[in-house]
Amino acid sequence: MVDSSAAIFIVTDLIVCGLGPAGRALAHRARAHGISVLAIDPHPDRHWTATYAAWADELPAWLPPRTLAAELPRPVAWGTRRFEIDRRYTVFDNAALRDSLDLEGVRVIAGTVTDIRHAGVTDIRRDGDGTATVRLASGETHTARRVVDARGVRRRPELAEQTAFGVMVPRQRWDEPLFMDWRPDNGAAPTEPPSFLYAIPLNDETVLLEETCLAGRPALDLAVLRDRLRIRLRGRGIELDGTEPTERVRFPVEGGRPGAGRFGAAGGLLHPATGYSVAAALATADAVATGESIWPWQARAVHELRRTGLRALLTLSPTEIPVFFDGFFTLAPERQRAYLSDRANLPGMAATMRDLFTTVPAAVRLKLVTAPLRGRRG
Repeated sequence: MVDSSAAIFIVTDLIVCGLGPAGRALAHRARAHGISVLAIDPHPDRHWTATYAAWADELPAWLPPRTLAAELPRPVAWGTRRFEIDRRYTVFDNAALRDSLDLEGVRVIAGTVTDIRHAGVTDIRRDGDGTATVRLASGETHTARRVVDARGVRRRPELAEQTAFGVMVPRQRWDEPLFMDWRPDNGAAPTEPPSFLYAIPLNDETVLLEETCLAGRPALDLAVLRDRLRIRLRGRGIELDGTEPTERVRFPVEGGRPGAGRFGAAGGLLHPATGYSVAAALATADAVATGESIWPWQARAVHELRRTGLRALLTLSPTEIPVFFDGFFTLAPERQRAYLSDRANLPGMAATMRDLFTTVPAAVRLKLVTAPLRGRRG
C-alpha cells in the first residue's frame, strides 16, 4: 500500500555564513549540540595565515591544549617604562585550531552570500515555525530556522583600522617576548602617528617581530610600518636580509554590530581598542549555537565603553599614547582583565576607567572625559 500522507519537509536548523575562526567555531559547537548546520564560505578550505593569540583565562574548557603553539607566563609591555603583565598569554597553532574545530556532520557549500533575510525578524532566537533565507551570488537560495552572519567587517574609509607589518625570524635571534613596546626607536618623528613593536614566539623555532599601528583613521600604511620595523630592529642588533617570511595585517577595529543574527567581528565581538576577537568567539560559540543571548544590557554597556576607549585613543598625541599605557599597565591585573576581556563585567569596567583616569596626566584625562562626546562611528 502506498502511503498517501504528505512528505515531511526537514528544515536545516542553522546556516552559518563565513568560516573564519568565529564561523567555524559556531558551526563546530552547533554540531556538538546536535544542531543541523549548513556553512557557506567562498573558500571554505582556505588556511588561516594571520596570527591569533589570546589570554589563557579567556579560553573555553572544551578547547584542546594542542591548539596552542606558545605560552608566555608574563609578557612584557613598554610605555615609557617596562612592565611585566601578570597574566598568561597564548598563541594559537592555526592548523591545530582549525582542525580542532572539525566540521564533521556540517554541510559545507563554497559560495558567496549576497543577501540574508530573517523572515521579518532580526532575533536569532527562533521558535522553529519560521525560516530565514540566504541567497548566493550564483542565484541559489537556502533556508534554515536561523541564519548567523560571521563574515567579519568590510573595510570602509570611515572605519578605524589596525595595520601591522611583521617578519618571522629564528627564535634564538630574539630574547624577550613583548606584548607591546612603544619605545621611540623606530625612526618615527615625534609628531608622526606612533606604532609599537609586538614580538612574540609563534612556536619553539620562530618568533614574530611586528610593527603595529594599534588603531588609526586612517591607519599607518604597511610600507611605513615595514620601514619603521627595519630601523627599530637594526638599532637592536638585528639586520633583515629580505628573505624572512612576512605578515601583513589590515582590518577594521569598528563596524561590527552587537545583536542576534551576527557573530564574531560582524557581531561586535572584536574589541574596539585592541582588535582581539577570536577568544571571545570561542568562549561564546556554545551560547550562540543554542540560541542564547550573549548581549545582555551589561555587555552592551561594556561594548560602548570600549568604543569610547577607541575614540579616546584616536585623539591622543604621539607623546601621550605611551603615557596612557604607562597608566594602564600600572593598574591591578583584575582591572586590566576587566577592560581587555570581561564582556559583561560593567562594575569592573567602570572601576578600571575610574582608576585609569586617576593615574594618567591631566591632559590625557581631559581627552578621556571628552571622548564620549565625540561622534560615534560604525
